[in-house]
Amino acid sequence: MNPRSLILAVIAAVVLMTLWQTFFIVDQREQVIVVALGKPVGVINPPGKSEAGLHMKIPFTQQLVRLDRRNVPLLIEQEEIIGAKQERLVVDAFIRYQIVRPLEFYTTLRDEEQGKDRIERLVSSSLRQVLGTATQDEIVSGRRAQLMQQARADVQLGATASRMGIRVIDLRIRRTDLPAQNRDSVYKRMASSRKQEATRLRALGEQQKREIMAGADKEVAITLATAREQSGQITGEGDAQRTRIFAQSFGKDPSFAAFFRSMQAYQASFSDGQTTLVLSPDSAFFRYFEHGPTGKK
Repeated sequence: MNPRSLILAVIAAVVLMTLWQTFFIVDQREQVIVVALGKPVGVINPPGKSEAGLHMKIPFTQQLVRLDRRNVPLLIEQEEIIGAKQERLVVDAFIRYQIVRPLEFYTTLRDEEQGKDRIERLVSSSLRQVLGTATQDEIVSGRRAQLMQQARADVQLGATASRMGIRVIDLRIRRTDLPAQNRDSVYKRMASSRKQEATRLRALGEQQKREIMAGADKEVAITLATAREQSGQITGEGDAQRTRIFAQSFGKDPSFAAFFRSMQAYQASFSDGQTTLVLSPDSAFFRYFEHGPTGKK
């Protein structure tokens, strides 16, 4: 390569490097802080403005710090919280925030990694303070929403006081659990409590069962006694009516009455097939066998 070609190549490289250092593209999902000699001199595409696209800066003397313009989620590592009744709980939480004042954010935190670490420590401190005034039941369900609203306001206040340049959008508890060393003993207490409750319910059920069976037996006895009484009354009325009918019939024909009674006596004597009678041949008992319905010779 001759000297002229080498010089042209060097000039082309310098031009390309200068263009590379001068022009840059800002994505719509990010905001860019322009820094000159370590000091921020401007912000491109901050919240509330639409400045995404191609931009220029002074080459070699100005650098770019890119920050997320969107809502940023951050998971908080497990924290052990001591409640109002000295109850130990392990809490997982997450926070969602937005960098709304990028110059403040850069001046205080420099970059997003340091910002996340600082925000995580701020959230952990706020959770310990707020949840430390509540019981386990209140943290799990009773006042959970109210406690989270209080913690969110506390984190926002701390971020504002520290000039972190963020807006807290949401702060919530993902999961609440017992520490591993306490979990077994708590589960045993819960199992014992459930067994006691089951025993109590079974005893109550047995008592109700006995009461229901006693009531049913009493109802059956009353029903049977009433039925027997009604049956006796109906039977007595039937017997009386039969006697009255027989009396009327026998009064009209005494010989038929004597014949009918003898037939009943025969039926009662021979119906079972095991009755033995010892009678004389001329006994009046058999007169209807010998002389017919009239019983007369």
